[in-house]
Amino acid sequence: MLKIERIQTGVIKENCYLIYNDDHLLIIDPGADAEKIAALIEKTGTTPAAILLTHTHYDHIGAVEELRHLYNIPVYVSPLEQEWLSDPTLNLSGLGRHDDIADIIVQPADVEFELKDYELGGMRFTVVPTPGHSIGSLSFIFDDFVITGDALFRGSIGRTDLHTGNLEQLLDSIQTYLFTLPDEFPAYSGHGEATTIGHEKQTNPFFN
Repeated sequence: MLKIERIQTGVIKENCYLIYNDDHLLIIDPGADAEKIAALIEKTGTTPAAILLTHTHYDHIGAVEELRHLYNIPVYVSPLEQEWLSDPTLNLSGLGRHDDIADIIVQPADVEFELKDYELGGMRFTVVPTPGHSIGSLSFIFDDFVITGDALFRGSIGRTDLHTGNLEQLLDSIQTYLFTLPDEFPAYSGHGEATTIGHEKQTNPFFN
């Protein structure tokens, strides 16, 4: 059974997740506060295996460089957003949304995701496309839960008014790749509290 820890990072409280077994750990969307993330990693007593990115908006990538070098681990990203990592306009850090956010420039990811099954550090997951919030948005389906990034939230969905956002595409992505999962599946999103697939199918106002 995998363990999961949520860390709220940065000024807009983005959710970074640590997923781990007895030996290894995956870091998903380290948005900021690298020291806080590293402190919790140390408490798990496990060895980080990789950084996985659901998408590359600034609030999900701000601690990538520090953590990748601290642990000497690869970064995985959608090929559709590889160039966003080093472009403050595309990753939105350069648009002046928050005065205390500097331009974020991340070096290229080591691996570009394919839409397939992966096993890293003894942990298995499937990468599925959930664009609509951004063109390269991905979700990660583990054996008994899913990481949805900024696609699906508790009672809501991701914004679609940003660069490459598309409401129709996002609704279709969720229905095709997330709402076909078991109702009891916990869904962990990029902001806010966890939910379940069944709860969102029944109550999410964008689908009811």
